[in-house]
Parts: sequence; structure tokens; C-alpha cells
Amino acid sequence: MHFKKLVGRICYLSPVSKDSAESWARWDNDLEVGVPMGNEAYTPSTIESTEENIASIIKEKAHGFDILEIESDNLIGRCFLGSLDNVNRSCRLGIVIGEKTHWDRGFGTEAVNLLLEYAFNILNMNSVNLGTYSYNKRAIACYKKVGFKEIGRRRESRIIGEKKYDTIMMDMLASEHETVYLADVFPVE
Repeated sequence: MHFKKLVGRICYLSPVSKDSAESWARWDNDLEVGVPMGNEAYTPSTIESTEENIASIIKEKAHGFDILEIESDNLIGRCFLGSLDNVNRSCRLGIVIGEKTHWDRGFGTEAVNLLLEYAFNILNMNSVNLGTYSYNKRAIACYKKVGFKEIGRRRESRIIGEKKYDTIMMDMLASEHETVYLADVFPVE
């Protein structure tokens, strides 16, 4: 079962559900989806191992969300905020749109914006960071579109088929993000 925790125009974020395990495992085992994510592509995912992963997210009360299309209520991806540092008010963002039919249609951009609003306005974070690979052009474009800035690179840190790629580190500060979706919930005085 899914709940509309954070609602945008075309998608919403719902706390992760154990019912999502089959879709998550399918995405993790699809190299076209998995390779851009990172190490998930190298480890076969079973429904059982994915159920355990989801159970640990739920048990730890981690900030993991399923991404669902508003129009159909279909599960299309997942996202999370991890490595929360409440002293320095920073965290790490991760996302995957697993349903390829929803690529390049704005779902990733909206889901990232919803997650940023949650991080900055609800969790009171000051800095959100992420890492992606230089071959993941779709993700880089999405992150830049919402306002992330490149802050560094780990050169040739990813090798696929004899080709070497950089890990691109990006971040965004609360002062650089404009609240859109939660503006009605948190009106500016």
C-alpha cells in the first residue's frame, strides 16, 4: 500500500513498501537501469534479498521513498536520503527511475525536487550531496536542472569494459533551493 507523503504535479513519494520488492529487484537486475546506479548492477538481486533490504529501511526508519505516477498510481522508481548528519545538517540523495517508459519525461526532476523540499523544509538539512558517474548524462542533466553544482571528481574511479569514468560529486545548499511543492504547507510570512 502506498501513501501520498510528498505530492508533485506528475508523481508523488510514498514511504517504501514491502510490496515494491518485485519491481525493485527487476530494476536492479536490468543492466540498463542498474549500471548508472553503481554497484547494484554487479550483485544479482532476488526478491527475497530485496525484501530484506526494504525491511531494513523500514526498521531503521530511514528516509526511503517509492516514486509513483499520480495519473496511474504505478510504481516507477525509488529515492532516498541517507548518511544523515544532524550536527552538520547534511545528507546524501539517491534516486532511480526504474521504469524506462518514464525516462526523459520529468519524473526524475520532480522526484528530486520533492526529496529536496523534504530534506530542507522537514528534516532541516542545510546541504544535500550526491555522486554519479560521468557516463550518466541523464542524471547529470537532471541534477543540474534542479540546481546541484559540481564540487569535485574522483578521476577514473569507475571501469566498465576497459573504459574509465569519473565519479562526479555534486551538492546543493538550502539557500540555493526554492520551495515550490510544499509552499502551501509552509507559507512564507
